[in-house]
Amino acid sequence: MSHASTIRGQEILNNPALNKETAFTMTERQSLGLEGLLPPTVENIDRQLERVQTQLAAKPNDLERYIYLMSLAARNKTLFYHTLMSDPARFVPIVYDPTVADACLAFGHIYRGSAGMYLTRDMKGRFKKILRNWPVKDVRFICVSTGGRILGLGDIGANGMGIPIGKLQLYTACAGVPPEALLPVLLDIGTTNAALRADPLYLGLRELPPDEAEVDLISDAFIEAATDVFPGVCIHFEDWKGTDAMRLLARYRDKVLCYNDDIQGTAAIAVAGLTTALQIKNETFADQRVLFLGAGSAGIGIASMIVSAMVEAGLGEAEARERIVLIDVNGLIETSRTDLNEWQKPFAHEAKPTKDLLEVVRTFKPTILIGVSTIGGAFTEEVVREMAKLNERPVIFPLSNPTNKAECTAEQAYTWTKGKALYAAGVQFPDFEYQGKSYHPGQANNFYIFPAIGLAVYATRPARITDDMFITAAAATADQVGPSAREHGMLFPLQANILETEVTTATRVAEHIFDSGQATVERPENIRAWIEGLLYKPVYKEL
Repeated sequence: MSHASTIRGQEILNNPALNKETAFTMTERQSLGLEGLLPPTVENIDRQLERVQTQLAAKPNDLERYIYLMSLAARNKTLFYHTLMSDPARFVPIVYDPTVADACLAFGHIYRGSAGMYLTRDMKGRFKKILRNWPVKDVRFICVSTGGRILGLGDIGANGMGIPIGKLQLYTACAGVPPEALLPVLLDIGTTNAALRADPLYLGLRELPPDEAEVDLISDAFIEAATDVFPGVCIHFEDWKGTDAMRLLARYRDKVLCYNDDIQGTAAIAVAGLTTALQIKNETFADQRVLFLGAGSAGIGIASMIVSAMVEAGLGEAEARERIVLIDVNGLIETSRTDLNEWQKPFAHEAKPTKDLLEVVRTFKPTILIGVSTIGGAFTEEVVREMAKLNERPVIFPLSNPTNKAECTAEQAYTWTKGKALYAAGVQFPDFEYQGKSYHPGQANNFYIFPAIGLAVYATRPARITDDMFITAAAATADQVGPSAREHGMLFPLQANILETEVTTATRVAEHIFDSGQATVERPENIRAWIEGLLYKPVYKEL
């Protein structure tokens, strides 16, 4: 590395991008002034991984493992990613969902050091100057959150920084996007969470958030600064309050390179799982009736992408919308409601007002039931049994997370439907055996989608991100679930092969970007080989 020659000794050991710890060779130790600063044994990265695994095994719970891994990332980035990529099925749930929920709740209490940038609303006029403090100049992705709606935890303000950090780590761990190209940002606009504002260890602004007009001005200033300081950067919006999320995606999507994972990524992974489920049922989207419990940014995002899938399957747009019904905290989304936002209104139908989910199941007769409500246990035994009465293979997707927010568990769904349910949750439930048959519940988690989108965008450098890219990613993900996997109720590819899966998906998305004329780089002869050549590999470089 070019800057390695200018720093020596302890400075190198304090630089996570350069630090190899015990893997420095004797020659490097002599030439870089490291002699005496390390134990005498020279180890390779796999021996170091053994030590990491030993220390992780000694930790009492996953939150402690999360803390250890974040400390490792701050000390030795290469070993951190080597660890994650050695066994993604084991480590992704620790650095991301569900453990990241516990980490966010405790963020101010477990804070060990900055892993990104914190911008506050009072810095609005100075965002450009402050962003230039980041040491890397060629940032290609910024994941930015206000902490306004983290998972099913609600508004946790600056504690939400765990999400941009974790999301970007998955760009690398799941799709090989180089970590130096990634910048997590917490845009601190205050929090409605009074308990956090009163917590002496809370690290964010102890103020209430401003009104929508001011949020828009702060966001505008951030977008302008980020795209100026880091030309060509992609802005990944994550876990903003639902109404802010939808409004700001609409505000920026046609102006800058950006996307909202809660809206588009969640929609794509849901459509991917539904595609596999319908292939198992030998049905199309045109045959479906979809009921949502939850009508926030995730629910509207999924519903809108299902409309696109239904239109592709031959329905008119109005007819497709008629086949989708949503319920929110105030009841059925129907035309007499005066509290609907502009994104909910297109899904309002003539119907009797009700808050009773079971009643809506009985009258609407859905083939697919999707939960994005963050209400744990909302899919009761009566509701699930009714779905099984109406459908030979009911599709049940309780997508809320973390685990205690899931609308029903895999065990409940399989038991109450006598093994007939096609099931996916937002978290990974364990395998379940029912009457001698084993079932592998799906995890409809965005990490199958957004890192692959990131890799395709990193490679092709389009000027904009479109819904078509997400629909392509959904189809590519579904296509990678083989017949034997479907036999066990699997709706998504195995997590153990996540890098291979995401490279395949990214290749399909990149092909689409080139075919639609959106790429700003020259099309290579072999897109997959070209993408594979761009992948980050967690191996030590000679210094």
